[in-house]
Amino acid sequence: MHMLLPCNCIIITNYFVVSLAVADMLVALCAMTFNASVEISGKWMFGTVMCDMWNSFDVYFSTASIMHLCCISVDRYYAIVQPLDYPLIMTHRRVFFMLLMVWLSPALLSFLPICSGWYTTTENWRYLKSNPHVCEFKVNKAYAIVSSSMSFWIPGIVMLSMYYRIYLEADRQERLVYRSKVAALLLDKHLQISQIPKPRPSIQVEQSTISTMRRERKAARTLGIIMSAFLLCWLPFFLWYITSTLCDTCTTPRIVVGILFWIGYFNSALNPIIYAYFNRDFRAAFKKTLKSCTLVKGTLSSITESVGKF
Repeated sequence: MHMLLPCNCIIITNYFVVSLAVADMLVALCAMTFNASVEISGKWMFGTVMCDMWNSFDVYFSTASIMHLCCISVDRYYAIVQPLDYPLIMTHRRVFFMLLMVWLSPALLSFLPICSGWYTTTENWRYLKSNPHVCEFKVNKAYAIVSSSMSFWIPGIVMLSMYYRIYLEADRQERLVYRSKVAALLLDKHLQISQIPKPRPSIQVEQSTISTMRRERKAARTLGIIMSAFLLCWLPFFLWYITSTLCDTCTTPRIVVGILFWIGYFNSALNPIIYAYFNRDFRAAFKKTLKSCTLVKGTLSSITESVGKF
């Protein structure tokens, strides 16, 4: 897929992928670690202030990760469906603005309402402040609707729409390539039967055309994997999140809640694997990094041996 796109397109895409990797790394450092401590110890050990900070970090970086996926879907849409207009639409200034919004807007859903207590009920807010060993993320109905819409439902709809249009475009291009191949083969057969010399070798289907069709298939398959991973990881959590908040009589076992949280976290672990594996530039850079690390390690070992002998 990358060979069909200009160099500027690849660079723009890598900006989003690198920023996504940073967001996913911060999910692991600032959200997973605290959640793991609660699951292991069975209680909160860091006080009320850190409870608010942990909940804020959890919402902030998870939302930022999902918004990155949404931006990547928009970027891929213009790169594949409108490749000629892509350099004019996805400029460096516009990409910088998109990344800025991706990193700033989640703060309106996390730090501001959580640290001020707007996200939960008055009773639960007082209970948490008087019990520093408890850290529960119990939200009110208004916050549940707004936060789930901004963090998942709206980005999810955008991603589904973008990737569906990309799939249709890839399917359309594949059919065009197939028809061109069939037409060229029929023309070649007609010239052979009529014993008419071929005017130019270009009548035959070029190998690059076949490679184009294969890349389009791979692109559509990759997009399916990305969307499947996103929905499988986050859809169960947000379905529980919105239904448990709106249903006053519904109760969920603690172990189920923990599993839903970790399934959502798992998407942050899958993102670097999916995007890096299917990105030829990232694979090449990763191999170079490993070779450099091996070379440095070998050099240090040689120096150490030389110093020891000395």
